[in-house]
Amino acid sequence: MNKVIENEKQNLASEEEARNVAEAAREKKWTKGTFLREIFLGKLRLNLVEEAIAAMKEPSKEFSEFYDKMRDLLEKDIDSDAIDRNEKVPQEVLDKLAELGAFGMKIKKEFGGLGFSQTEYNAVLELVGSQDSNLGALLSAHQSIGVPQPLQLFGTKEQKEKYLPQIAKGKVTAFALTESYVGSDPANLTTSVKEVDDNYILNGEKLWCTNGTIADYIVVMARHEGEKALSAFVVDMDWEGVKVEHRCQFMGLRGIENGVISFKDVKIPKGNLLWKKGAGLKLALITLNTGRLSVPAICTGVAKTCLKISRRWGNERFQWGQPIGKHEIIGHKIASMAANTFAMEAVSKVSTAMMEQGYDVRLESSVAKMYNTEMGWGIVDDTMQIRGGRGYETTESLEARKESPWPVERMMRDYRINLVFEGSSEVMRLFIAREAVDKHLSVAGSFIDKKVSIGNKILALPKIGLFYAWWYPTRWLGWSMWPKYSRYGKLAKHMRYIERTTRKLSRAIFHGMMIHQAKLEKKQAFLFRIVEMGAELFAMSATVAYAQKQEDKNAQNLADAFCNQAKQRIKSNFKALWSNDDDQRYKLAREILDENYTWLEKTTTKLNDKNESES
Repeated sequence: MNKVIENEKQNLASEEEARNVAEAAREKKWTKGTFLREIFLGKLRLNLVEEAIAAMKEPSKEFSEFYDKMRDLLEKDIDSDAIDRNEKVPQEVLDKLAELGAFGMKIKKEFGGLGFSQTEYNAVLELVGSQDSNLGALLSAHQSIGVPQPLQLFGTKEQKEKYLPQIAKGKVTAFALTESYVGSDPANLTTSVKEVDDNYILNGEKLWCTNGTIADYIVVMARHEGEKALSAFVVDMDWEGVKVEHRCQFMGLRGIENGVISFKDVKIPKGNLLWKKGAGLKLALITLNTGRLSVPAICTGVAKTCLKISRRWGNERFQWGQPIGKHEIIGHKIASMAANTFAMEAVSKVSTAMMEQGYDVRLESSVAKMYNTEMGWGIVDDTMQIRGGRGYETTESLEARKESPWPVERMMRDYRINLVFEGSSEVMRLFIAREAVDKHLSVAGSFIDKKVSIGNKILALPKIGLFYAWWYPTRWLGWSMWPKYSRYGKLAKHMRYIERTTRKLSRAIFHGMMIHQAKLEKKQAFLFRIVEMGAELFAMSATVAYAQKQEDKNAQNLADAFCNQAKQRIKSNFKALWSNDDDQRYKLAREILDENYTWLEKTTTKLNDKNESES
C-alpha cells in the first residue's frame, strides 16, 4: 500500500474516539413530541401525525403566484438536457432564479426573502426535482444546508443583517464539512483554525462542496488547533487564501458545481464564528435535521415524473396484441409505482408538517431521507425497465430518431447520488438505530456495558427491574382490534396492524438487547432491520392518515395497496431478525478483505490505480 495513504490512515481517530465525538454532539434530550422514538418504544402516538396533517394549510396567493412562475421558468426557459450535456447551469438561468427570488425562498421577509414555510419551500423543490435534479441540488445545497439555514437558526443580529439580504438577492452559498478522510465521521477533521488577535486563521482543504465552485459564501467546519472542539464559520470565497482547487465531475448531476476548496492562512474575523466555539458539529446536526427534508421532496418529484412516463408508455407501447401496461407483470410495476409515489409524498409532507408543528423530527427527517431516496430509486429502476432500450438511450439520440425524448437515462444517472449525499442510507440507519435504543441504553446501558464493574451492575439492577417490570408487560397488552380506528374506514385494518406491530417491534428491540448485550452495537444487520421496520410503520401511518385527509377513494386505494406491500416487507424483516446468515456472511467478508479470495480476481485486468500496485 502507498506509504502516504498508510500514514494518513494511521493518523485516523480510533473507533472509540470517533464514537465519543459523535456522541458528544448528539442532542440527548427529547423535550418535544416525537412519533418515531415512541414507535421504537412500543407506543403509537398517532395523534402527532393527525395533528400535523390537520394543521396543513392551503397555499397562499403569494406562494401560488411564485409557484406558477417557477413552473413557467422550468418549462420555457430551462433546457435540462443542455445543462447535462454542457455540464453547466448557465449564468442566465442563475440570474432568472435570482430575479424570481428562488435563492431567498426561506429567508424571512425582513431580510429581503420570500419568507416561505418549509412546506412551501419543499413544494417548489418537488416541482424543480420533477424536471431537473441539478437545479434541485443547487437550491437545496444553498438553502437547506448552506449559509441561510444555520445563519437563521444560530446567527447573530449583525450576521443576519450583513449576509441574508445579499443571499436573498442571489448570492450563492454552500456547506463545507467533508474531507478526504472525513464524511459522516467528524473525529478525523483536519481543517483547522487558530486564534490570532481579532481573527481566526484557517488552513485545510474540503472535498465535495456542492455549489462551492460558484459560491459567494460558505459555512466551513474546522477544528481548533490543539483541541477537540469543532466550530462553524462563515467564509467569503473572495478572501485571500481561499482557492477552488478542482471542480469534480460525476456520473450524474453533471451541472452541479461541486469541488475541492483549499484554505491557506485565511483570516476570518471573530464575528464570523457561528453560534459559539465548539458547537460546530451540533450546529451541523441540527441544521441537517430540517435540511434533510428537502431531499425527500425532490425525490418525490422525480418519482412523479417516472410515474407519468411509465403510465404513458404503458398505454402507447404494444406487444403481443395489447398495450404493455395491460400485461400483468408490467401492470404490477405501475401499480406499485403509483402506490409508492403516493407514500413518498405522504412521508415528505407529514414529516415536514410535524417539524412545522414544533415536534422533534430528528428521526422523522432521517427516515424520510432514507425511505424516499431508496423507494424512489426502485421507481427509477422500474421506469428504465418499462421503457426498455428507449430508457437506456439518451434524449439526444431519441430526438434524432423523432421519438419522445423522455429523459429516463439522465434521471437514473442523476438520481443515484440521493442514496449517498447528506448522509448515506447506511449512515442514516446507524443514526436512527442509535436513537431507537436510546431509552434502553439510558435505563439498562450500565448492565450491558462491558466497562462497568460487576458491583456497579448489581447496584443498577433495582432501577432496571422497576422500569421493565412495568414496560415489558404493557408491550404485550393493548386493544388493537375492531372497532378501534373505525374512523379510517377501509384503511382501519392497517392502523390496527400498525399498533400491534409497534408493540411487537419494541419487544424485538428488547429481546435483541438481552441476547446480544454489549455486542448489539456491532450487530448492524439486526439493527438495520429494526430501523427498516420502524420506517415502514412511519410510512404506513403517514400514508393512511394523509389518504384519509384527501377524502378521495383513489387516494385510499393507493394507501391500501402501499400498506399491503409494506406488511410483506415487515414480515420478512421480522423473520430475518432471528433466522439469518449474518455471522457467516460477515466472517466471509473479513476473509475476503484479508485477501484470501484474490484468486477469484485473477482473470481481470489491472486497475488504473496510481497509488497501489496489484497484489
